Amino acid sequence: MERNNVGVNGMEKGVEQGKNSGKKWDEIIIRVLVLLLTLVAAILVGIDKQTKIVAITISPDLPAFNVPVSAKSSYVSAFVYFVVANSISCAFTAFTLIATLARKGGRNSLLLFTTMLIDLMMLALLFSSVGAAGAVGVLGVKGNSHLRWNKVCDVYTKFCHHVEAAVALSFFAAAAYILLLLLEISKLQRSR
Repeated sequence: MERNNVGVNGMEKGVEQGKNSGKKWDEIIIRVLVLLLTLVAAILVGIDKQTKIVAITISPDLPAFNVPVSAKSSYVSAFVYFVVANSISCAFTAFTLIATLARKGGRNSLLLFTTMLIDLMMLALLFSSVGAAGAVGVLGVKGNSHLRWNKVCDVYTKFCHHVEAAVALSFFAAAAYILLLLLEISKLQRSR
């Protein structure tokens, strides 16, 4: 009995499955990248802490007191939001990665649309957390002379460098989500 490898429109089934398989691996690689970037960003800020001895002068006539002062990510609500947003994005990326791996070669438009919608929500969540943490980071680096908020990154350099690295990683994860959404939109367009 001879097998027919010719599919719809005269194309060979094996060639078409090979193309879809390559696209699926592109999606899987991007999802793993997003998963790792958001996981590392959440961990970097989540465990970030630095303690410095700061000299505090109460009066010019009295000697300065040396006081240990700590900087923790949990002290700033924008950093807490950043950690939670990256953790949520990491968890949903793991969920959609499993769904992508479980999806057979067939094109399920509902599953693809649902995945695309989740990815779009995670993109918005990541960009909002990057904006919040970035705004606080700029205040830490430059301060605000109008409100008399001093710079803190010249004192807590390690803390600020960890936050900068985490914000950059999260931004790259959001950019990868944009690539992922473009890939999904092209898949959805082809399935029609």
